[in-house]
Amino acid sequence: MEQSIPQTLCQALRQAKKIAALTGAGISAESGIPTFRDAGGLWTQVKPEELATREAFERNPRRVWEWYSERRQKAASVEPNAGHRALAEMERYVEEVTIITQNVDGLHQRAGSRRVLELHGNLFRTKCLAYGHPANP
Repeated sequence: MEQSIPQTLCQALRQAKKIAALTGAGISAESGIPTFRDAGGLWTQVKPEELATREAFERNPRRVWEWYSERRQKAASVEPNAGHRALAEMERYVEEVTIITQNVDGLHQRAGSRRVLELHGNLFRTKCLAYGHPANP
């Protein structure tokens, strides 16, 4: 399905020196990454406080570690989609493009985006709870 970009948007993009794009789960859903709150999303299957908190990890580290391991495997098995690639492609035409994302899957970087601010971290970077040092999963 081909979509045309409005001329006013094209003109604004041509003149832009800096662009910030805000993204969330929707952009990665097309790549096959489950969302959190949509029908069938991750939080419809389990409560966030059971898996996505420090307290959950302290209660049952194996369960939390396994859940995140499954999510890392899923993220590693999919490819960036047209949305990720379009944002990365903008860097060829605009002086500074910053992606601000809630996503933790790394797909923006894999598509080629260089300035990505990850509001919720990244599945592929972990740190020691006691000392804050980076650790490899």
